[in-house]
Amino acid sequence: MSLASSTEIPARTPAHAGGLLLVGPQQYPGLERERALAEEFGLEFVVAPDRQAFRASIPEATVVMVTPYAPVEAQDFAAMKKCIAVVRYGIGYDNIDVAAARTKGVPVAIVPGAATEEVASHALTMGLLLARRIPAGQSAIAAGQWAGNVGMDTPRFSQLDVAVVGMGRIGRQVARWYAALGTNVRGYDPFATFDSVPAAPLRELLEQSDVVSLHLPLSAETRNLVSTEVIRRMRPRSVLVNVSRGGLVDEAALADALRSGHLAGAGLDTFTTEPLPADHVLRGVPNLVMTPHVAWRSDLAMDALQEAVVLRARQALTGRPLSDLVT
Repeated sequence: MSLASSTEIPARTPAHAGGLLLVGPQQYPGLERERALAEEFGLEFVVAPDRQAFRASIPEATVVMVTPYAPVEAQDFAAMKKCIAVVRYGIGYDNIDVAAARTKGVPVAIVPGAATEEVASHALTMGLLLARRIPAGQSAIAAGQWAGNVGMDTPRFSQLDVAVVGMGRIGRQVARWYAALGTNVRGYDPFATFDSVPAAPLRELLEQSDVVSLHLPLSAETRNLVSTEVIRRMRPRSVLVNVSRGGLVDEAALADALRSGHLAGAGLDTFTTEPLPADHVLRGVPNLVMTPHVAWRSDLAMDALQEAVVLRARQALTGRPLSDLVT
């Protein structure tokens, strides 16, 4: 049974006719579920092609479905005339001004868990790829060279020290997989409790690990968590993986550390600015594996995510409590 069908309600006369079901700028293969929901409740279905169109439609929106490609800021909440809920495609909500939502009285819901396995496997794959210096080997061959010193600094796998920073759903899965592979993995989280791997202080993990894998939300406390100073103290020839939020890492400092060789590699799926600008400081940096914020994708994840978003919108439209409320 699907997530949405398990909570279906009897057909009813639309109670919100005249408003909009607004979907932010997106790259999804289809929006049939969202369109059907709008039709059921007598709402105009609007898919914003860009940030400007998204912002222009917000005042008349009854439900706003937010993607990572547009913010919902204080001025947007102030402009809302009809909005009964904002629903985020995914778990991160740093592009939503939650304080403004609270002031306006508009609930904000997220969708955790729809792509836990996908994001965790992406992080693990990046970490292993970098730990074994595969990008360096690829670059050597591409440059017409051969082995040289590639791999001479690689820790033996059974001696690999791994730090998982952030032990939520995704972090715990990453830690379990690293542990099952026989590495020395430890975790840190200031809020979550866990016993699947040993815990350690954040500074110790950042400074004494061969692989640092980040799995944290972006907040005032975590922005630029991996700063110039932190990178300077990281173990020489260690690697960094970030599939969480781009703002966790000082990207200019990371670029410098990769160019100097202090860090052996980095794997990034998220960036401070997305899409990545053509002149971004990380372009052309050695031993850097970048993917365009696709860690969550698979042949099943998109369906699960869209079903969950539609479910939360339906809850709002029928006066039910929203699942996974942020505020």
